[in-house]
Amino acid sequence: MDLLRGFLIVWVALILFFDNLGNVEGRHHYHKKEKKHSPVSKPPPAPSHDPDATPPPSSSPTVPSDPYPNPSDPGKSNTNCVFDVTSFGAVGDGVADDTPAFRAAWKEACAVESGVVLAPENYCFKITSTIFSGPCKRGLVLQVDGTLMPPDGPKSWPKADSRNQWLVFYRLDQMTFTGKGTIEGNGEQWWDMPCKPHRGPNGNTASGPCDSPAMIRFFMSSNLVVSELKIQNSPQFHMKFDGCQGVLIDKLSISSPKLSPNTDGIHIGNSKDVRIYNSMISNGDDCISIGPGCANVDIEGVTCGPSHGISIGSLGVHNSQACVSNLTVRNSVIKESDNGLRIKTWQGGQGSVTGLRFENIQMENVRNCIIIDQYYCLSNGCRNQTSAVHVNDVSYTNIKGTYDVRTPPIHFACSDSVACTNITLSEVELFPHEGELLDDPFCWNAYGMQETLTIPPINCLREGEPETIGELSAYECS
Repeated sequence: MDLLRGFLIVWVALILFFDNLGNVEGRHHYHKKEKKHSPVSKPPPAPSHDPDATPPPSSSPTVPSDPYPNPSDPGKSNTNCVFDVTSFGAVGDGVADDTPAFRAAWKEACAVESGVVLAPENYCFKITSTIFSGPCKRGLVLQVDGTLMPPDGPKSWPKADSRNQWLVFYRLDQMTFTGKGTIEGNGEQWWDMPCKPHRGPNGNTASGPCDSPAMIRFFMSSNLVVSELKIQNSPQFHMKFDGCQGVLIDKLSISSPKLSPNTDGIHIGNSKDVRIYNSMISNGDDCISIGPGCANVDIEGVTCGPSHGISIGSLGVHNSQACVSNLTVRNSVIKESDNGLRIKTWQGGQGSVTGLRFENIQMENVRNCIIIDQYYCLSNGCRNQTSAVHVNDVSYTNIKGTYDVRTPPIHFACSDSVACTNITLSEVELFPHEGELLDDPFCWNAYGMQETLTIPPINCLREGEPETIGELSAYECS
């Protein structure tokens, strides 16, 4: 009996021992699983933002008006995104063609709100003739802090590229072009072409193709800002605005040599609501030129010269209609220039120039300080015609300084058939830069008044209105 009891005790002890051993192994295995996967020690992962991750399916349709509905990086859709062209392969050594990198960066920036295409400082980027087109998301910025330049001269220009323009910005709204860098035009070889006016043999213009690229052109765009940049040595016009509305140009520096042909600083055509402020322009043609179809243009704080001055026109070429209205130039300086404030129209044109205000302008050694020329012609074969653009309601206030005595400082040559009307002069005081005072200002068929006596005296303005005033209404623009 004792033997049986002892056997039972040993048997129960063995069962308990092996049962505890299994529980220990079980607890050890359980804790390993808890440490690795416990929801308490490690919360569930947040949704992935990996740009390469496949997004969840969506039933939302693609917006047809979005030019780039599927940007490569959804994470770049937030505001103030910067797209550095060097990240897209731009070399910036002045030799490699960086055009593809700029186009790629533009495409990405165009697709997001407030995208910035950055050309960083300490690089020189060479790109060929390119159209940067929209529509793009609002607030797009092209920021040039380095140097941007085209191929060097006509021989280096790709044959497939347009020889009429270099950088074109098309169908954009709320776009800004800015930076602390330089836009270099490499224009010297273009100026040396034999067809250019000052380069022909014996002083004559030689025959031959004369296509030269305008440097920067904005076309069919609105609400633009161009500021801070240094723009220089354009093959032809430095900057053009065609068919634009709502333009602010501020704190630009535009320069090219005095004898560089056709290098207008800023040209505006068929554009409205344009403001040009606080800029320095020196070049070989018009500092600022205003073409047909322009209205509501405000120019202030601009220094021009050397240049051909500020010009409205030429207008009415090939018997066309030209309309310019509501232009103000004020608080500006024109120096060492062939012309000062000029209105130039062709014989045979139609339309009107009206509502022009020139105020607080300082002249420094300027020929033709105040000039209206309705006989503008590029050859000796132009004939007088029976129609012209009507020049009306033009005022000159506080125009002071010095003039080049080779020509009279005031010159009003109006059309035989369509008189200039409502010309007003006040506080006009112009003295010779060197030599004796010229007291023979020229007027032809010009009607208006002097609110104060001018220096030099001007007695050739006709008083009142021309007999044909009723007929002049036919020339007004609607």
